[in-house]
Amino acid sequence: MTTFDRRDLGLLLLRLGTGGVLAAHGTQKLFGWFGGHGIEGTGAFMESVGYAPGKASATASGLAETGGGALLALGLATPAAGAAAAGAMAGAAAVHTPNGFFNTSGGYEYAATLGLAAAGLAIAGPGRLSLDHAFRHVVDRGWMVPSALAFTAATTALVIGARTKRVRRQKEGEQEALFEE
Repeated sequence: MTTFDRRDLGLLLLRLGTGGVLAAHGTQKLFGWFGGHGIEGTGAFMESVGYAPGKASATASGLAETGGGALLALGLATPAAGAAAAGAMAGAAAVHTPNGFFNTSGGYEYAATLGLAAAGLAIAGPGRLSLDHAFRHVVDRGWMVPSALAFTAATTALVIGARTKRVRRQKEGEQEALFEE
């Protein structure tokens, strides 16, 4: 079959939308574009929510979002791109989880949606309207999908686990009032 079908067009739209949003979000962290705070401001925020060191965390998150998003949009190295973006969004979701699900309350809805879309693209593949297809899937092999997702899941679990320990230790130092005055 030489013509593109609905699946290819749907994957293209999903890649462009998800990848574009992720890349824009990442450039806020890295460069301060689109109203972002750049590495310094994002690093201070990351430190305040338990990701330390903050500047390194901001850089890693920004690179995963910008690079993963750009590669997803292009349909290049789709397993690694989707896994990296999903890992970054899992880290963001961990910060927002105490606020519940919905974004209107500061919840993890937005991060989860982007992360699931990125992981779904890593699994489904980029479709024929992609650079992976044009380059004969040299960096989009079947074995790369579980490898990229497993590596990212392990790394993300370690990073979120370390953050959780830092946040718990910080809260242990803060004692709530026993009685209202």
